[in-house]
Amino acid sequence: MTEKYKDIATPTRTKEILTNHGFTFKKSLGQNFLIDTNILHNIVESADLDADKAVMEIGPGIGALTEQLCRAAGRVTAVEIDQRLLPILSDTLSPYSNVSVVHGDVLELDLHKVVREQFAGYDKFSVVANLPYYVTTPILMKLLEERLPIENIVVMIQKEVAERIAAKPGTKDYGSLSVAAQFYAEASVEMIVPASVFVPKPNVDSAVIKLAIRQKPAVDVLDEAMFFRVVKASFAQRRKTLLNNLQHNLFRKDQKEAVIQLLESIGIDPTRRGETLSLDEYAKLANEVVRTGLHLNS
Repeated sequence: MTEKYKDIATPTRTKEILTNHGFTFKKSLGQNFLIDTNILHNIVESADLDADKAVMEIGPGIGALTEQLCRAAGRVTAVEIDQRLLPILSDTLSPYSNVSVVHGDVLELDLHKVVREQFAGYDKFSVVANLPYYVTTPILMKLLEERLPIENIVVMIQKEVAERIAAKPGTKDYGSLSVAAQFYAEASVEMIVPASVFVPKPNVDSAVIKLAIRQKPAVDVLDEAMFFRVVKASFAQRRKTLLNNLQHNLFRKDQKEAVIQLLESIGIDPTRRGETLSLDEYAKLANEVVRTGLHLNS
């Protein structure tokens, strides 16, 4: 094996690449590069890739995960925000003909356009990435809400956030993020990743989470925007009852009796807390809000 084909994700190779290119980490971009090939292999395996599939990576860094994706998939597109990394990626990914790098902020890009241009001939694609902690939730929600033809999302994120995404009703981690992610996908934590396998070393452990995108949302709702508004209001203050949260964050304050009546009409005790409601119950609640036409606060 020639030097350029050696795995990037080793401490020695990573240091060599960074030194050769004079690269310094930008804290503001949450850059932490993985230096463990076994973990990368496990991530790729979780994504169920093969030579007939396409994959998008967000934040390829110096290409450690990217090269593993190139070996496993038919087509790879990596989206990188840091212009300083483009020449490094051009170098490290030079052995692979099935990859292209798009320079841009994934939160600003027209992803439907990127998908049309990059994945012509593919019905679906997967997203596999080591996401910066500070933009994890906005990126995931953009991928889910834009109804892109995604098969799986397999991402390494902060362990605490992964646990919140996959949490079940009635647990301390269950919240509006759990409901939002599970509305669109089946979520499972695939593995825990210690901070010690990154350079620089982050302050917390990571986890790999898999979101298998549902063909249709988990529950039927009359108005998706209202569903998420109800969920957000229900979790506004975790220690408050559902009645209190809805009354103060969704409805006008003078509608307490009407809110109690609405909840009881669909079999939900007004004294319950938001974290005890299932997706089905949130769908029932949101649909009833739409049907009754109760006055909402602005």
